[in-house]
Amino acid sequence: MNVHRAAEEVTSAEGWHQATSAGNFEMLTRRLAGGQRTDARDGYGQTALMVAARLGHCAAVELLITHGASLDMTAKYGLSALMLAVINRHASVARQLVAAGADLSIRGTGAPGFAGKTARAIAEDSGQPDLAAAIAAAGGP
Repeated sequence: MNVHRAAEEVTSAEGWHQATSAGNFEMLTRRLAGGQRTDARDGYGQTALMVAARLGHCAAVELLITHGASLDMTAKYGLSALMLAVINRHASVARQLVAAGADLSIRGTGAPGFAGKTARAIAEDSGQPDLAAAIAAAGGP
């Protein structure tokens, strides 16, 4: 890949993630229609799905899932979109991701307090017993 192409992709990913962070559904829809890659990463290694899950944007999560966003990519410290939703107490988003088939066995790899833990364990440790039970019912370790 040449340097100009790499710079274009970073700029494109930054705008993509800004639209996701703002919950700008209209811009997300336009960018997807224009061929935006759903799994482009930001400077922290997060995809738009991870950003939407972390911020609790249910509509954006649904849109991204519908357009084929990878449910199981991980960013820094091995945290997935599901784990980010649980950490930030967005149970409805976490349930969306579980229903869509997110991998429930992914374990964090290094974040203090999350290393070696699954989404279910994070839910249990953070006082979200109903969410932990829902993840367990879906087969989560």
